[in-house]
Amino acid sequence: MSRPARPSRPSSSPSDQASSTPPGSLPLWQLLCGCADAVAAVRQGQSLTEVLAERRPQERPGVQALSFAVLRRLGMAQALRQKLVPKAPQAWVDALLLSALALACGSEYNEHTLVDQAVEAAKRRAKPASGLVNAVLRRFLRERAELLAAIEQDPVASFNHPAWWINRLKKDWPEHWQAILMANQEQPPMTLRANQRHGTVAAYRQRLVEAGLLPESALTDAPPTANQPDPIALPHGVPVGKLPGFDQGDVSVQDAAAQIAAPLLIHAGGQALPAGARVLDACAAPGGKTAHLLELADLDVTALDADPQRLTRVNETLSRLGLKATTLAADASQPTAWWDGKPFDAILLDAPCSASGIVRRHPDVRWLRRESDIAALAQTQDAILQALWPLLKPGGHLLYCTCSVFKTEGQDRIDAFLQRNTDAQARPSPGHLLPVVEYLDPARHNRGDGFFYALLSKTTQGA
Repeated sequence: MSRPARPSRPSSSPSDQASSTPPGSLPLWQLLCGCADAVAAVRQGQSLTEVLAERRPQERPGVQALSFAVLRRLGMAQALRQKLVPKAPQAWVDALLLSALALACGSEYNEHTLVDQAVEAAKRRAKPASGLVNAVLRRFLRERAELLAAIEQDPVASFNHPAWWINRLKKDWPEHWQAILMANQEQPPMTLRANQRHGTVAAYRQRLVEAGLLPESALTDAPPTANQPDPIALPHGVPVGKLPGFDQGDVSVQDAAAQIAAPLLIHAGGQALPAGARVLDACAAPGGKTAHLLELADLDVTALDADPQRLTRVNETLSRLGLKATTLAADASQPTAWWDGKPFDAILLDAPCSASGIVRRHPDVRWLRRESDIAALAQTQDAILQALWPLLKPGGHLLYCTCSVFKTEGQDRIDAFLQRNTDAQARPSPGHLLPVVEYLDPARHNRGDGFFYALLSKTTQGA
């Protein structure tokens, strides 16, 4: 079966702070229908973000909650369905079965209620298959222990990731691969970035405490070191409208790992970039890093993205925060089509990647990606990095980053680039960040996404 091309990285979408939203008065069978729609679409290669955007607002939170839970257990559900029904039924019925089996392996619903409502969903949308759905799910309840024991040696069922993904992690991170896979199953924290043009991080923490969104103990956290990000992790996700001053631009939602980029680039030379410095944010959408750069310094920022629709998100973000940048819809790998010939003092390249580091927030990514995508993405990363390097002035810095845990998209790309460009020098930078305990700073209590950072400086001599 051919599958449509996938985006280089998922669009910005609601994360788990919305997935816990109660479904309200909607019946479970209706949410299961929506969940089956979503699972079927993901299995056909469509991103969950796009699918959820098509749902009616009143059902979107509940469908998202179910879809996230199912996609985190899809490997197990697929193995169970194969045992119960070796010949896959029609795609939507299969998706409904997978959804019900995945949820039956969790604690979201009473199992008998779940079966009853799954059968009702089948009657509403695929009535001839309702008997099959009923028989399969009731057999699972009767034979649960035996069926689960039969698939426990299957790594895809155990870790709920494709086999190629598991094998790549084993190769890249032999000591941490299991921890990474387990971390991907967790609900991610809702992490905030206070706009320091509007007040201090400490002051915003106090506002969160007063709003009942943060415990008072958070006010005693160890302060960050100089020029380091100071993310605020909420114990529970909330709709952004409940964040004090969100509409006024006082705060943004941004993962702790992503908050490293702006301060690292601004202070790359040992002192802050001067006011008015020309900075290129390539592949800028949805705009979190663009905004962070402008919150921290008075810079002349060009925010570039190849997707005009995603660039709209950048403009919306800047408008909410009261910031200004030049936004440009163009291909970063083809600078002759858009560059004005004036070199940049600094470049931020958040390159298109597999998004393997943000699977907690986008549980569909693991099922959308194919192994062949990684080599293709590496070629794209090389092409953009090579194309942008001549745009950087001597003495300037380029920060390369990806939200990936695969070394092919991280250190391997930088090693190859340094071999090709003798005027590039690697500077101290975080390298690969993994979403596991060993890579955390316990004083800050922030478990960030998987990321890679490499800081390069351009010498005055070289090839």
